Amino acid sequence: MKKMKKSESGKQGNFFEGNIMVTRKGTGFLNIGENKKDRTKDIFIDRQFLNTALNGDEVKVALHAKKSREGLMTGEVVEIEARAKAGFAGKLEADTSASLSTGKDAYYLVPDDLKMYTDIVVLKENLGGAKVGEKVFVEIIHWRDSKQNPEGKVVKVLGKVGDNNAEMLSIAMDQGFDSSFPKKSEDEAARALQNKISDEVGKRRDMRGVLTLTIDPEDAKDFDDAISIKEVGNDFEVGIHIADVSHFVPLGSELDKEARKRGTSVYLVDRTIPMLPEILSNDLCSLKPDVDRLAMSAIFIIGKNGNVKDEWFGKTIIRSQKRFTYAEAEEVIKTEQGTFAKELKILNEIARKSVKEKIDRGAILIEQQEVKFVLDEKGIPIKVIKKEIGEANNMIEELMLLANKKVAEKISKDPILKDLLIYRIHDQPSEEKMAGLIDFLRSAGYESVTEKGYIPSNELNKILSGLKGKAEKDMIHKAIVRSMSKAIYSTKNIGHYGLAFKHYTHFTSPIRRYPDIVAHRLLMGALGDNSQVIKQVKEYDKIASECSLREKGASEAERNSIKYKQIEYMSYRVGQKFEGVISWIAEWGIYVEEAETKCEGMVKLRDVSKKENFIFNEKKFELKGEKTGKTYRLGDKVKIEVVSADLEKKAIDYKFI
Repeated sequence: MKKMKKSESGKQGNFFEGNIMVTRKGTGFLNIGENKKDRTKDIFIDRQFLNTALNGDEVKVALHAKKSREGLMTGEVVEIEARAKAGFAGKLEADTSASLSTGKDAYYLVPDDLKMYTDIVVLKENLGGAKVGEKVFVEIIHWRDSKQNPEGKVVKVLGKVGDNNAEMLSIAMDQGFDSSFPKKSEDEAARALQNKISDEVGKRRDMRGVLTLTIDPEDAKDFDDAISIKEVGNDFEVGIHIADVSHFVPLGSELDKEARKRGTSVYLVDRTIPMLPEILSNDLCSLKPDVDRLAMSAIFIIGKNGNVKDEWFGKTIIRSQKRFTYAEAEEVIKTEQGTFAKELKILNEIARKSVKEKIDRGAILIEQQEVKFVLDEKGIPIKVIKKEIGEANNMIEELMLLANKKVAEKISKDPILKDLLIYRIHDQPSEEKMAGLIDFLRSAGYESVTEKGYIPSNELNKILSGLKGKAEKDMIHKAIVRSMSKAIYSTKNIGHYGLAFKHYTHFTSPIRRYPDIVAHRLLMGALGDNSQVIKQVKEYDKIASECSLREKGASEAERNSIKYKQIEYMSYRVGQKFEGVISWIAEWGIYVEEAETKCEGMVKLRDVSKKENFIFNEKKFELKGEKTGKTYRLGDKVKIEVVSADLEKKAIDYKFI
């Protein structure tokens, strides 16, 4: 956040720049503190002073002399420097009142984005063939007066409201992710097929004779990492091989521009919206079994105690001998029988030693239960199943962490490239969030040792390890995650708090993350090939900022698609009864997470307190009845009935039974 020079002519005094946060009520906040977690450094901007600014926009704000009722600084937006979003997805409606008064047909978009505080007017000539009631994507083409509605045009008709394809496209496009690629990048991807992998033989380290495996989810479409292993005396040579995407996506190419613009692939409940065209992501850059593939590799000599004795980085050519699903690999690891059982056992033992070393170092081991939807042919969720995280998952995770860490350490030794690397950084929690976590844990019955106001990582791990089989497990995991800072990309390395790494980057998924492509290019720079290295530090700062924002948008889209399917699932089960766990308590109601599907809904306080007045204790996160003493606490097991599931309001209502 840059502080501007004091205004000599304006009445508002100081100017500040940054990305504005706008609430559902249409009020804004701009944080101007050095520590962005300090909410006392927010400038409050009333709706009348937003001057068309929308959530996430880069703005310039002028301070007002007076403070808000909450004691915050106040101000107004005087300039919008960059829009966060080009358009919005939503439902097209007819404006009957305007039609009656003017005699002309008028339409407007009701945005899906709940933080878009105004409807968008669409004139008849800008409908683009869309019909009333359809799901569409609209770009704003004119909006200078905040007292008027913005004017837009339909750029894509998504389909009928409630249709699975239309709703999923709407969720993705609302965050700026389009399933279609520009023709230039598609054509460039097609030309990449002319590259002969055989031409690279002799230019790269040939790993085709070493046992190499891929282990991925059952429904994976791309395989961007592979593992090789062979015995070297009393030690093991372990290779982590990553698809050499930068070979097919050179710096400055149309593919590179599009990948940077997208920043990441997006994983919705029923589809992947890839960062790269499928010719690359599902074919040339996919480490399929029994075909030669180009890779960037990190190869380590690892002792039986798990320590890394030697390392090598560079370009390779590999051939995977076997594609395992996680379930298949898990079965082999558990039974110690089956194809490559010996090799998987060795890799798993190395990973286990890595986990122990990680805990000793101070890393925090957080697991969150994820759910997967089984959809029918129309995309309607008919079943929700929990994703199982086994030793095979953890094994691959640990080997990827090793590669990411070691690549970061390698590049950071270069006096120039260390300032260009896009690190994956994770700051420690703020004092305020840690205090909230301590109160939360205490309310759930978990007292913890603290040091200078913080719960040490070993104490957090002790709590987490004791949650197995307990109803409140997911709730505690979520609370700890909420208390943490968000990991972001940055050229300013402060280390990774959650992993307890001094140097960390993303290197292992260049098919789906742009920072990984950058890491590949810089690694080659560290090895002597600077042909794809940009020299300007500011450019890498910009890429890091862009990719952090795109990652945030992708995460939001993924969460929204899951939430949509959870609400849709419960919409077919109104009146049915379930067991759940109280996941949150607020003054207005009690949030309950259904035990099996993780569908979270709210029991409204007015429905709880028809015969009893309940007092909300903010410190203890509990509601207590004045007469009976009946108490609702976090983690309590409850029985619920589905009252309603509203897809437009994005809410599920439960009641206690």
